[in-house]
Amino acid sequence: MSGFLSRLLVVAAGAPLVLGAIWLGGWWLFALVSVASLVGLHEFYAMARPLRPLVLAGYGGAAAALVGAKLGGVEWMLGGFLATLVLAFLLYLIATTRAPATAAVSGTVLGTAWIGFGLGFLLLLRDLPENGRLAAFAVVIAVWVDDTVAYLIGRAVGRHKFSPAISPAKTWEGFVAGTAAGIFAVFVTLYHEDFLTIPQSIVLGAIVALSAALGDLFESAFKRDLHVKDSGRLLAGHGGVLDRVDAFLFALPAAYFTIAALT
Repeated sequence: MSGFLSRLLVVAAGAPLVLGAIWLGGWWLFALVSVASLVGLHEFYAMARPLRPLVLAGYGGAAAALVGAKLGGVEWMLGGFLATLVLAFLLYLIATTRAPATAAVSGTVLGTAWIGFGLGFLLLLRDLPENGRLAAFAVVIAVWVDDTVAYLIGRAVGRHKFSPAISPAKTWEGFVAGTAAGIFAVFVTLYHEDFLTIPQSIVLGAIVALSAALGDLFESAFKRDLHVKDSGRLLAGHGGVLDRVDAFLFALPAAYFTIAALT
């Protein structure tokens, strides 16, 4: 199965689920984000096994962060995330397998901060007091469009490597086309809506697109460092859940704070 066909099948199966959960919001979206976070954490901790992460602390911290985001906003989400440090240290004290504390605790906290904390911002976006549903739709659609256009243009006409040391398949042509498409997707989604002005929409689109590209590269750097090709096999030839949400883990926080600054 070709990579593009695999992408189409994943989008066809996953897009209605994601968009439907965003439309409904509430605990429906919380359930989807929780499952994605826990599966993504499982994949990351499996890749990072040489660091001996304290996985129960990571799961607990991510769950606390997401519950905090749902019940109390960004402050409570931060408080829930900080529980990871306490849980990790307590589990380290009683662990039978001794690994260096620096590696074990750092690897644990990194997973929670990157995945649990990152996806928690989708809950915060959706729960914005005004236009939360629209904001969440705009960001999710923009990241999907950015990723798809960057892949297609990179495969078709890409010649100049974007970051050969980290992700040799990515090209400047794909990056520029994907960024432009992401900006356009935000603009179209928010056009004629009483939310952001046209310049503000363009700024949001640019920040989302650039952050998504960095999020993709961030995961690629870890996979290269840990000598793995994909984060998992759940999505067959399309890798794991973490491979599909990596761009969102930077784009969602960036979008949340950008909207807060613009409004």
